[in-house]
Amino acid sequence: MKAPAAPPPREVASFRRRLLLAMMLVVGAAAVALLLFTQRNMAASARLELEREFQTSLAALHAAQQVRHASLAERSRALARRSRIHAALEDGAPDLLYPSARDELADLAGPEEGAPREAAPPGLRARYYRFLDAKGQVIPAPNRRDAGDLAPAEEARLSLSVLPGRPQTGYLLRDDGAGDPAVDELILTPIVSTETGETIAAIVLGFPVPPARVGGDAALAGGVMLDGVLYLPTLAAVPRADLQRELKPRIAAAGDRGRFEFDAPGGPYLVFFQQLNPGSAYPAAFEVAVDSLAASVGRQHRLAWEFCGVGILVLAGGFLASQTLARRLAVPVERLAVDSEANRAHWHRAEAALETTSRELQRSARFSADASHQLKTPVTVLRAGLEGLLAGQELGPEAREEVAGLVHQTFRLASVIEDLLLLSRLDAGRLQIQFSRLDLAPVLAALVDDLGALPDHFDLEVLTDLPPTLWVTGERGYLTLVLENLLENARKYNHPHGRVAVAAFEEGEWAVVGIGNTGPAIPAEAGEHIFERFHRGAVGENVPGHGIGLNLARELARLHGGDVRLVRSGPDWTDFELRLRRAPAGEPPAP
Repeated sequence: MKAPAAPPPREVASFRRRLLLAMMLVVGAAAVALLLFTQRNMAASARLELEREFQTSLAALHAAQQVRHASLAERSRALARRSRIHAALEDGAPDLLYPSARDELADLAGPEEGAPREAAPPGLRARYYRFLDAKGQVIPAPNRRDAGDLAPAEEARLSLSVLPGRPQTGYLLRDDGAGDPAVDELILTPIVSTETGETIAAIVLGFPVPPARVGGDAALAGGVMLDGVLYLPTLAAVPRADLQRELKPRIAAAGDRGRFEFDAPGGPYLVFFQQLNPGSAYPAAFEVAVDSLAASVGRQHRLAWEFCGVGILVLAGGFLASQTLARRLAVPVERLAVDSEANRAHWHRAEAALETTSRELQRSARFSADASHQLKTPVTVLRAGLEGLLAGQELGPEAREEVAGLVHQTFRLASVIEDLLLLSRLDAGRLQIQFSRLDLAPVLAALVDDLGALPDHFDLEVLTDLPPTLWVTGERGYLTLVLENLLENARKYNHPHGRVAVAAFEEGEWAVVGIGNTGPAIPAEAGEHIFERFHRGAVGENVPGHGIGLNLARELARLHGGDVRLVRSGPDWTDFELRLRRAPAGEPPAP
């Protein structure tokens, strides 16, 4: 035996390359996706941690500012209630107002040198103080040194168009003398007359806003944005100027508060702003908190490089593993290719044999059809001749009986020829069925009557259970032939004085006809073959027939969308069943 040829080496090598490339792509994509997912998760975790730190620092900054502001407000309210100040205002002696207030405010305002021991700490000492009259205008101080020095333009900004009846917070942008801006916090406290209960004046205290910082060198820094000028001395000059330009449109668009990320030459920053004095009669001022993101970005860059290094190692390992696996996986494929070559040769041989068999079957079908057609005429001539002999007077009784038997055989032979013609048309696919709505109950009743009227030696008892109507879809002639074959089968394979039972009923969308008979049992091993063409089992050895009735009945039933099957076969009873589709309501009956 010649060994099958091996597949071409070029095809095997091409398969290996494709397999290796596919595995490398899969491994690479999986590794990259895993690394990107892990890196994104870690970046999100770092971002969340940074957000927590920022919120914590911002909360600490706000807490310190609230404590400072509450202390300043309480001190201002205490000063507004001093009796000497009230006396100077209510007695109409404004020239005594500032001299009277100088001693009363010695622990809170004025220069720090020479202040009493119980004076306020430097961070809570006012730079200056001024009084506003009932119209909200500044009452000039006779001695600026005692009341704190202010430029005339700065002093004018302390005035209000209407004197408010409740405390106010404002901010004043000043020049610190070195050309840099400085911001003071203004605490305005109304002074209420003890006699009338009306607001007769107000005292305004100006406190320096110290640079705010929470944490180390790169921690949160706080400042004030006022009149478009950013006071944030802890931030370098270059990013401060850029941030000042960025803040103006942000504040105009966001309103009271907002946050954003800001890129500057010194690195990215996280910026938060909110209004410090909402509802105040003084111009709006905004707190600005800036947190540098340089350290966080640096950590993320280092993390990205570390992930790149790990990814390169993982990809290299994956590619090496892919190459090893590709070689091992290619081995059974190469064997399969060898087997495929052999199987392809067998397939070509089997296809050739199948084509030869198909041609032989077609020749057999044509021969059966042609032979049946050719036999019909001789059988008809033979029957006519025999019937002519029977009509004559020259035959004796014995010869006449023999001729009558021959005529009966011509009828059987004609029936077989008709069945063979029908089978050949079935095999060739040329059988045309004219479907219509048909009541099967009268057809079945007529066939049962014919079965009971046959003069033979069986003397059978026929039992029926038929409905008034049983509408199905099919062709009357072919369904009649199916029922005739089943009933003839029940008559032939029976005992003398036996029984035949015919029952019909509806079951869902099916019309069912059951035909049972007494007689010898069909062996279990023969039950699979009784519907085969020309099959004659041991039960039918002494029964006349040709083995095509059941096959023809099943083929015609299946063409009608139904089936014929052997339900059971016991020692003295055998059941066959015919199933057909019920006819939909509304179709006209068959003519």
